[in-house]
Amino acid sequence: MKKVLLLVLTEKNKKGAKKIAKLLIKKKLASCVSLKNIYSIYEWEGNIEQVNEVEITIKSKPELKKALIVFLKKITSYDLPQIIYKKFNSEKKYLNWVNKSISI
Repeated sequence: MKKVLLLVLTEKNKKGAKKIAKLLIKKKLASCVSLKNIYSIYEWEGNIEQVNEVEITIKSKPELKKALIVFLKKITSYDLPQIIYKKFNSEKKYLNWVNKSISI
């Protein structure tokens, strides 16, 4: 069974997240990008950080993973971006739509 790639990235603000989302769609690297406001707490360089961020969820083809990661590292506002991913089974019609919308 073929899979859908789900990749999650965080961005500092909604403006940056929207820019990333639109470019991913325009460049045919993603079929759909969802944005969600989140509040994160983490340690960075010895300090406890508490920040509002935007979580970006990207749906794509597994074979585009490497290109996505290279692109996201170039465009994100973070020095060390959160880029996590996993391949998932999908309902057949949705999988077909993902594949068709990213036909490059």
